[in-house]
Formats: sequence, structure tokens, C-alpha cells
Amino acid sequence: MPVSTAARLASRAPAAAFLALLLTTGATSAAPVAATVENATTPTACAEEDNVSMVLRGDGIRRLRIEALQPSYLGTIGNDVTAPDFSGCNFDGGAHPTDPAHRFKQRTVVLLDNAQWRIVGMTLPTFWRPARVPVQVGARHDRGFHLLQVFKKENGKALEAIVLYPSDGYWRLKPLPEARFGDGVYGSSFLLGPVVQAGRPVVNIASIRVVPKPLAIHLRFADGGSAVARVTEISRTRTALDVTLSKPTASAKQPFAVLRSMYVTRDNADMSEVRWQASPQAAEQALPLPEVKTLNATQVRFGRTLPSKHNTSAPDIAFGGFDDEAR
Repeated sequence: MPVSTAARLASRAPAAAFLALLLTTGATSAAPVAATVENATTPTACAEEDNVSMVLRGDGIRRLRIEALQPSYLGTIGNDVTAPDFSGCNFDGGAHPTDPAHRFKQRTVVLLDNAQWRIVGMTLPTFWRPARVPVQVGARHDRGFHLLQVFKKENGKALEAIVLYPSDGYWRLKPLPEARFGDGVYGSSFLLGPVVQAGRPVVNIASIRVVPKPLAIHLRFADGGSAVARVTEISRTRTALDVTLSKPTASAKQPFAVLRSMYVTRDNADMSEVRWQASPQAAEQALPLPEVKTLNATQVRFGRTLPSKHNTSAPDIAFGGFDDEAR
């Protein structure tokens, strides 16, 4: 008699169950991708100087997420202190005395303005680096901008959430501010890509291409590698970038990211503590910034739990979602 369909399925059940067990075991035993975070902070008395460098290295990382998150104490503050503080500095708001001053023709160009986004390029009269990076936004080409500003439209109002400095590779992110805080304020910045030293940490960008829909920022680096930063969320809670690198990171070589910030004291800082998980299942750990040396993390957040008298509403910056697949 012919074997019934049910019998054939039953005969395959043990093999199917064994295959499922193998797949499950492989998934649960695979080690999560982690980054090494090194604290290269130097002391300063100047609240307008980036003395904090949190250096991220890792092997085989192809994807990560970078987020700007509201500080946990945001709901408890009534006065957002955003004025610069040069009281402990050897400069007074002009160019830093140790920086070169390359001169440019000042200009502001609206590169995109639609119902959802406004993207603006600005060239400053002086900048510390001479690089003139080509920029493409949609079909429009230009070059020589010192910063690109990304605004999200909300009820017809353009609110800035992202700034990228093409000439030295610095980024700033912030969530959409609460109405009582006006335009909000930036705090920490970060570098993304092959970081090198040029007086201070920089990333040398060869060209930038912005795709408006869905919004994504494509970076081509001077070393030949590239990255795509997809803007996956801009809200009152966070601004998030999902990043894909063209080639895997190698910890023996240069960092793939650096968090840059300011720390004078715990209550006068753009970031004053580090919170992290060593694995997705591990409990969160936290240390004040001065106590951090080197740690391994699958998620790490650079922020504050004590309100600062400097840039009080500035966001925390988090790195996570490290993955070795470039999906």
C-alpha cells in the first residue's frame, strides 16, 4: 500500500526536530558582538573644551545604532542653562588659540526643503581645517560646507535634530525638544568611521551623499571605506541612526567611533557617567566618568543622572546594536 502523507510527515519529524534543535542551539550559543570602550579623557577647567574622548574599538562590526536620548532627569528641571561658560578657558568664544584659521567665503545654502525635511549647508568665515568635501543632496551638488543641518518639520515648523561637520567628521544629534525648552541644545558629539589624530580626533570624509526618502546619509571615507547612516527616528524621545559599514571593523587598527564631550565636575559636564551592558542578558552597570578605564559593552550610554549647570537639557548619546552582518 502507498505510504500515507501523514506517515511520510511522521517519518520526517525526528530529523526536523533535530534540525530545529541545532538551529536553536547555534542561535543561543553565538557570542554577541561587543565593542571595547576606552576612556582617553584629560582634565580641564574649561566648560567649552572637548576634553572627553571615549574611544570605541571592535572586531568584525558591520552595523550599529547611535541614539541621542533625553536625560533621565529632564522632567525635573525648570531652567535650561544653555549659555556658554568661558570662565575657566583661555579663549572667549572666538577660535580656539591652538587651531589654524583657514578663511572661506561665508554662505548659507538651503539644499532641500520639503514637507518633511529641511537640509541646510553652511560655510563659516574661518574653520580649523582646509578640506572642501563634496556634498550631494538629492540631485543637487555643492562643496565647501563646514556644517550640514538636518531639520525635521513638525506642524510646519523646522526643528534641528542633526548636524554633521564634513571637514572633520563630527556629528551632533538631539531629540526634538520639549516646547518649554525652545530649540533645545546639543551636548556631546561623536565621530563615525576610521578615526585618526590630526591635532584632535577626526574622520577624513571624501564625499557625502544624502538620500531624502527615506532619509539616509552616505559617507565615503578618504581611506576608501564607506558607511550609510539611516535616520530611523526623530522624535521627542530620541534621534536614532542605524549605521552600516562597508567593511568590518578591526580593533587592532583605528577606532570606528569616538564620543567627544566635556567634563569639569559632575555637575558641570555634558556627560558625567557611563552606563553599559556587557551582554544583552547582563545587568546594566554604571560608573562615574573618572572611574571608567576600559570596558566591553554590547550597549553603552554616555550621559548624566545629575542635572548639569551647563547645557542642562542636552541629550545622552548611546551606542549599541553592534552586529557582524551587513543586512
